[in-house]
Amino acid sequence: MPQTSLLPGTLGELRSSKLYSEARLAKRTVKDEMRENLIARLREKKPLFAGIVGYDDTVVPQVANAILSRQNFILLGLRGQAKSRILRALSGLLDAHAPFVAGCEIRDNPYAPLCRRCRTLIADQEEATPIAWMTPDDRYVEKLATPDVTVADLIGDLDPIKAARGGHDLASELTMHYGLLPRANRGIFAVNELPDLAGKIQVALFNILQEGDVQIKGYPVRLALDVALVFSANPEDYTARGKIVTPLKDRIGSEIRTHYASTVDEGIAITKQEAWTARNLGTLEIPTFLRETVEQVAFLARDDKRVDKRSGVSQVAPVRKVVSAVTP
Repeated sequence: MPQTSLLPGTLGELRSSKLYSEARLAKRTVKDEMRENLIARLREKKPLFAGIVGYDDTVVPQVANAILSRQNFILLGLRGQAKSRILRALSGLLDAHAPFVAGCEIRDNPYAPLCRRCRTLIADQEEATPIAWMTPDDRYVEKLATPDVTVADLIGDLDPIKAARGGHDLASELTMHYGLLPRANRGIFAVNELPDLAGKIQVALFNILQEGDVQIKGYPVRLALDVALVFSANPEDYTARGKIVTPLKDRIGSEIRTHYASTVDEGIAITKQEAWTARNLGTLEIPTFLRETVEQVAFLARDDKRVDKRSGVSQVAPVRKVVSAVTP
């Protein structure tokens, strides 16, 4: 992995580098990037997602297929089925370093800038335009959907202070304060619990991804963002709390169902991984029969008619029981 100090610092240096040349990066989208890195990992026979147990033959192949197909996708499943962990692990399929125009709020591609500020800067400074770098963690943005999320939160809003300080007309894109989605440009944008997002916000989200434009307070703003969009949702909550609007649902290429551990052994493996049992109190051994009993109770509860299927019995329950059993 190259050190940041050794990476190109100007647009001219970037153009002359082999790894970050214009021919390679100008039209390479984030979905292309994830696809290339996934193929490389498959060829090397490396695990796609560390710490994910029980999904090797079910969920993981479907996620891989969605990425290979360059699709946006949604994970549907009950609580405690590692949906958020899978989404966060997607950043591992991004390049170790990615260049952008230094100071840009939406991390513009130096070879294909979107915002007016970057286009003007490159026109003025040309090859001397400063370049900054972002890591995979910098390129993952996550938002928990709630009914009070607004278009300003997600897309952005006009900033009258910017207009006043810069002497710009309010219709100018230089007066825009960018929301979470534009700030995720050239990265992954994850929305947890998608049905909780208000219908009009879902439409705005769809419109900027499908058409590249949105209206903010009556002014049309074009942003041809390069974003891999992923979602999670609990299907049991659709009727109780909301739904996914049809235009956005049609935009989602793959629906992938998650599930609880299929066997007691898988449940034990997950609980061993997640339970806090190493407490620096010497060697600790949890009897096998205790682990099996805890997992078996969870399995039986999931099938019991007296348990509300909307709430379910997540893997968190056996994890907590094992943690509680360890004293002090």
